[in-house]
Amino acid sequence: MPTEAKRETVAALTEEARSSSAMIVSEYRGLKVSELGAIRRDLRKKNVTYHVVKNRLMKIAARDAGSESLGLLLEGPTAVAFIKGEEGIAAKAVLDAFRPYRLIKITGAVIGNRVVDVDGVIRLAQLPGRDVLLAQVAGTIASPLANMAALFDAPARDIAGLVQALADQKSA
Repeated sequence: MPTEAKRETVAALTEEARSSSAMIVSEYRGLKVSELGAIRRDLRKKNVTYHVVKNRLMKIAARDAGSESLGLLLEGPTAVAFIKGEEGIAAKAVLDAFRPYRLIKITGAVIGNRVVDVDGVIRLAQLPGRDVLLAQVAGTIASPLANMAALFDAPARDIAGLVQALADQKSA
């Protein structure tokens, strides 16, 4: 029979999972409470919440939130970083927060309903931000158009240069 406290925990975790764009699962074995607190404070500044969870309760919350694939990553002492906002920037923030604590082992992540392994999390953290990617796409699209405009403008520019040189020669 579930207790009221467990129901409240599941409800809070369900809400957290629903409002998150991604969840990074890690094993925190060997960390001190003060170190976990430091990680939480660091991540909170970057719009990421970090919770130590009971696997059974998190599996129920993930199922209720529609992220059943998260259950595949829940083994051993587990903590979950709930990411709100841009996944790449937050994944980098999570990796940076974990870096001083070599004991933390990333198990994987869930982005939407897709499970990502540790290498996928690292690659996600290495991606530039959304604004940078959009600027790169715009630059890639605009570059051939600018070249084409310069090519079409070249004959008129050359004729204008010839007319100017002819006018300078006549006046001299």
